[in-house]
Amino acid sequence: MKLPIFFGLATALFWGMYGPVLADSRGDLKSPFKPYLLIGLAYLLWGVVGGLVGMWQKGDDFSFPSHGTSLGFIAGSLGAFGALTLTLAMYNGGKPYIVMPIVFGGAVTVSALFSIWKEGGSAHINPLLYVGVAGVIASAALVAYCTPHPAPAKAKPAATATEAPVSEADAATRSPQ
Repeated sequence: MKLPIFFGLATALFWGMYGPVLADSRGDLKSPFKPYLLIGLAYLLWGVVGGLVGMWQKGDDFSFPSHGTSLGFIAGSLGAFGALTLTLAMYNGGKPYIVMPIVFGGAVTVSALFSIWKEGGSAHINPLLYVGVAGVIASAALVAYCTPHPAPAKAKPAATATEAPVSEADAATRSPQ
């Protein structure tokens, strides 16, 4: 297997687990923004360490021309805004099995269309691109629809009129029968 394919598959693995783990973190921390802060810290840590290790291995220097630096910062900001909007999608009731196919199917489509636009739209567009876009939409919808959904939580039965609610203090003082 060629390295670009391997790393592409690794990225799909990491990002594919990202949404469900983010949802679990949001639930455990009882906040959508605590995980987002931790995502930022993780990006900072792994981005700096990974960047330094990669630069050292390649023998790079520490010169950063302004245009490339600006584009790198914009790319990082786009990634951070993507993490924020994913956080907001989950915060507003989105489930990973619905949101993630939309995110990644949409990302593939936006990447292709943005690349065409960036080149001035002058490149010959193969009509199969539109078939691919339709396929991505259909695939995202099928994955979202056909993913097994967790059963809804069972509601606790309501107390009847003859049963008085028991406080925790009262329950602690009662002896088991």
